[in-house]
Amino acid sequence: MLLGLLGWFCSSVLAAVSAGKLPEAEVTVEVLHRPFICHRKSKYGDIMLVHHKGSFENGTVFHSTREHGDRQPMWFTLGIREAIKGWDKGLQDMCAGEKRKLIIPPELAYGKEGKGKIPPESTLTFIIEVMEIRNGPRSHESFQEMDLNDDWRLSKQEVKVYLKKEFERHGYPPNDTLHENMVEDIFAKEDENKDGFISSREFTYKHDEL
Repeated sequence: MLLGLLGWFCSSVLAAVSAGKLPEAEVTVEVLHRPFICHRKSKYGDIMLVHHKGSFENGTVFHSTREHGDRQPMWFTLGIREAIKGWDKGLQDMCAGEKRKLIIPPELAYGKEGKGKIPPESTLTFIIEVMEIRNGPRSHESFQEMDLNDDWRLSKQEVKVYLKKEFERHGYPPNDTLHENMVEDIFAKEDENKDGFISSREFTYKHDEL
C-alpha cells in the first residue's frame, strides 16, 4: 500500500544517511508450549484472546490476567498497535493453545516516558498464552462478511457492526469506545484516497510499517 511504501522509503533513506545507526530493537521470543495440532497461525489483523503475565527484569509482576481484575483473558487485535509494539512483533505465527515468553526492550514497550506502573526505560517480560484466534477486521477472509450491501467497499458503520458482532459472538459486551478507536485506526491506514470507504483493493491486514 502507498502508506507502507512511503514508510519503507523514508526508513531506507534515513538508514542510508545515518552512518553508524544502531540496529532496530528486537523482541526475544521463547516458545514455552506449542500444541501438536495447529489449525491456523496468527497474522496481522487477527483478533486474539490471550492470558498474559507481565513482569520487570527483577521478576516483580506488574499485571496478570489470571490474578488481577476480573481474571478473564483479554481480546486484542494483532498488528494495529492496540497493545505495545513488542506484542505485535512477538505474537505472530502463533497457534491457539501456544504459550510464549517475550522479553521486550523499552523501545518496543513504553520507551523513555513509561506508563502508569511502568517506569521509563523498562525492559518487560511477558508470558502470553493464546486461547483463541479469530479473523479480525482487517483479514481478507472477513471482507465479504463485512460488506453488508455488496458494493465492494466498506463503510465505517459496516466495520463497526462487524466488530460488535464478533465481540457478542464470544460472550463479550460491546465496547463502543474501543470499536470507534479501532475503526478510526483502520480507516486512517487503509482508506488511501480518503473517500470515507475502504475498497476491496485498499483492504489488507498486513502493514509494512510494523
